[in-house]
Amino acid sequence: MKRNKKFLKLAALFLIAMVLTSGIGAATVSAETPYRTYTVDGNSRMEETQTAYLAHATLIKFGNEFLSAPSDLCVAEDGKLYIADTGNSRIVVGTAEGELLKVIGKGTLKSPRGVFVTENGHIYVADRDAEAVFEFDADGNVLNTYNKPDNPLYGGDRVPFMPIKVVVNDAGIMFIICESNTNGIVEISPAEGGTFLGYFGTNFASTDLQTIIYRAILTDEQRAKMASNIPATPDNLAIDEKGLIYTVTRGDEASTLKRLNIAGINLINGANLQDVYDLSPAAVAVGNHDNVYVASAAGYIYEYNNQGEPIYVFGGRDDGTQRVGLSTQVTSIQVGSNDEIYILDSDKAQIQVYEPSEFTQKLHTALYLYSKGRYTESREPLTEVLKMNSMFDYANRAMGRAYFQEENYDAAVKYAKLSKDKTGYSDAFWEIRNIWLKQNIVAAILIIIFLFIAFKVIKVLDRKKGILNGIRAGTAKIKENKLVSNLLYSGYFMKHPFDGSYGIAREGRASWNAPSIILVIFMVEYVINKYLCGFLQKTVREGKYEIFSDVGTILVVIVGLTACNYLVCTINEGEGTVKKIYTYFCYSLLPYVVLTPVSFVLSHVVTTNEQFLITLVQIIIYAWVIILGILGIKEVNNYTGKETFKVICLTAFTILIVALLIFIIYVLWAQVFEFISAIYGEVVYRLGY
Repeated sequence: MKRNKKFLKLAALFLIAMVLTSGIGAATVSAETPYRTYTVDGNSRMEETQTAYLAHATLIKFGNEFLSAPSDLCVAEDGKLYIADTGNSRIVVGTAEGELLKVIGKGTLKSPRGVFVTENGHIYVADRDAEAVFEFDADGNVLNTYNKPDNPLYGGDRVPFMPIKVVVNDAGIMFIICESNTNGIVEISPAEGGTFLGYFGTNFASTDLQTIIYRAILTDEQRAKMASNIPATPDNLAIDEKGLIYTVTRGDEASTLKRLNIAGINLINGANLQDVYDLSPAAVAVGNHDNVYVASAAGYIYEYNNQGEPIYVFGGRDDGTQRVGLSTQVTSIQVGSNDEIYILDSDKAQIQVYEPSEFTQKLHTALYLYSKGRYTESREPLTEVLKMNSMFDYANRAMGRAYFQEENYDAAVKYAKLSKDKTGYSDAFWEIRNIWLKQNIVAAILIIIFLFIAFKVIKVLDRKKGILNGIRAGTAKIKENKLVSNLLYSGYFMKHPFDGSYGIAREGRASWNAPSIILVIFMVEYVINKYLCGFLQKTVREGKYEIFSDVGTILVVIVGLTACNYLVCTINEGEGTVKKIYTYFCYSLLPYVVLTPVSFVLSHVVTTNEQFLITLVQIIIYAWVIILGILGIKEVNNYTGKETFKVICLTAFTILIVALLIFIIYVLWAQVFEFISAIYGEVVYRLGY
């Protein structure tokens, strides 16, 4: 019996230990990713997604050597890490496991701020305080020292040479960022001990209309006191295997990230960034799959494709908890051969290492295959990605573009819709439409010819034998109905607003039924056009319907406009009644009722380059509606042009006042309701107590 009790106690202790161990394991897993990963969906909204990169390790020293205020990091092709150890005036070379290999530049360097390693193992160091760029061989021997160019095009004595970042292309040409040099990136050739080739990738000075006006009207003395409007100096740069230069610049908004060709022209369209950029970027690095990484000073990491389209955003600032994966002051980002990311934190004097998750590895594989033109092969890893997250719009977009390259346009359209990729949809739809036209153009022409001949034949037969007399008699009888007559009169008002307004004012053409029917048709068309228009014209999220809100808004606008205009017209001796005003406002909506179906049909058959047709139709609609409304106010109330303008302004002002009063009443009622609810809760609590 005692032996059984002892066994039960041991079993219980074992179970408790298992539970505690499993709890500790879960805490460890969550501790590995103290940040969230976000992506951008097709509606340009940030959405949380699977963890893209896992915080793998933190390097705080190499061998027994600690870092002091490090400024830059370079990962060589052999995987060695080169750190600009600014506080110790040296370059530390180590491995990803924290092994110290060598120290370079001790006694030569003063304040190394940038480091770059070429394929042949030469080490370039940008030293700000030494005002020079040093070139070392693999053993740490100084090969060359590049000082300030003596070329007058550099800027002379007024432009200092304080290099802080450097990259080198295959030809040995150096691209150097110098502190406080707003002319651009300094380009130096190694020929003749260093030849200044000019400035590269100069940023543009931002300005606004207010500044332009001020500078135009102020005196020279006043302009001299204004803040200087000079271009920003790039903060960091990187170079890819093709020799293209990538730069990041603080406060440059849509031009935060640039991809510069040999002519210094930015190849990244700022619209591709979709407002996903950091105002304080600290570093940029080129990935292994035609992708690029940007790290912000606060520790956020942004991944883009080579066109600047955002893929991921992850990481973040350390709040003092010292959790792995969070940073305090990032100064450099590098990418290893296995897609691991190295983040240099100057404040903590450490390097954070991130490894891509399985999800990201598959996505990168697809990116690589796609960039090499192997579209069919790229679909397999993309399919795996979408199995993990079917709502990952970037993968859907890539899948659609892969199908497009394979000329499977139906599938391309499907995935373009899923990812809200309007450009991809337009390209694929153009091909589908082109194929359809080639297959059906002859039949379409024959049908048009047949209809034309049939029309002519019917017209001749009607003239000779009156075959349409019965239809005309029936139509005439229907037109005698007052409601039908008023509905048809709205068309007369649309084409002849002056005479139509006279009929509303003095011939009894004002009514409630006909205008209300037009208003109902307007609301139906508005809702259909908003939610069922072509993909390229749709502005609402798929599956998100607010029909009651839309209808309510239209009714409130019409009722408010009618009431406010009636009040103003009454005060200003207008002749319009509520019925007349309601009538001409509703009749003014007829151009929308007539032309919106045209816009709706066009939205389903045009591509991006042809959308100007829809824009043109919409401009005609809104201009026509506004003109009819203004002429209705003028003619029905018998106003002059000046009086009409006055009434329109007063009506707009009245609408604003009424809206303000409604808002105030709403806020006050909300407070009263909250007060009553609080009292009720207190009474219930005390009675219950």
